[in-house]
Amino acid sequence: MSRILDSIRKGACLPAYAAFVVGFMVLVIVEGAVVRATGSGAGCGAHWPLCNGQILPHHPRLATIIEYTHRSLTGICTTLVALLIAWTFLARPRRDRARSAAVATGILLITEGALGALLVLGGYVEHNASTARVIVQCVHFTNTMLLLAAMSLTWWWMRPRETTPLCPTGRTAGWLAVFATMLTGATGSVAALADTLFPSPSLHAALLQDFAASAPLLIRMRWIHPAATLLTFAATMWLLPQLRSTPRRWVATLLLIQIVLGVADVLLLAPLSMQVLHLLCADLFWIALVAACSSLLSPESAAST
Repeated sequence: MSRILDSIRKGACLPAYAAFVVGFMVLVIVEGAVVRATGSGAGCGAHWPLCNGQILPHHPRLATIIEYTHRSLTGICTTLVALLIAWTFLARPRRDRARSAAVATGILLITEGALGALLVLGGYVEHNASTARVIVQCVHFTNTMLLLAAMSLTWWWMRPRETTPLCPTGRTAGWLAVFATMLTGATGSVAALADTLFPSPSLHAALLQDFAASAPLLIRMRWIHPAATLLTFAATMWLLPQLRSTPRRWVATLLLIQIVLGVADVLLLAPLSMQVLHLLCADLFWIALVAACSSLLSPESAAST
């Protein structure tokens, strides 16, 4: 028992646990996309955090099961993050940057929950296509990306390997790639919402909708997502030659897969399976990009374990 406690205090398995928490967060995000794509956001009624005023819903319909599953996964993730923060402060020294990332994770998790509650209690679910929902959706997904980034840095900065600082040109390209990717993610959530609320019978009809003056705001905003994607692609291509071999390989591979999935998503008119795969790859690309650009936030080499 003393050996186990000593191992916990030294954080021997902490990086592996942090990686597990990151993976679980990706699962929560992807399941959240299922909630939105199936219109199950009101599956628990206008209640939060309870589901239809109950801890465990009785005789639930499918939408309730989907939404309740998402809330349950979120609750588990919250517990895992609380454990991660406590373990990080126990095992890592003062002023360790992994501690700072863990604190940021905790703060962003709180705002994530608040924004999730706002979506439900404000009625920004199901068939609501208001401008307010668009704004809340963008803010919510941006916070989600920041939360995933903070979690990823908590894990990445625990690794014993050193981070190679980027040169001034690389730092500029890195920041541009990071901000462009966040813009792409936020606008992608809006485009996915538009595809869900206003499905098109064909690709031709979808393109006509994009340029129709009478089309809803959500439809007319869809073009921003591919435009942001082009910016992300350009910034990432600028950044890639200035990265080390391993991060460069992961970022480049995931960027290519993401583009293929994005095109397939459009051509197939955004079925649920493609939306989930597209978002999953987007999350993995974001994690790889954040890790590759980690020296932007902390130029010093990784703390020793």
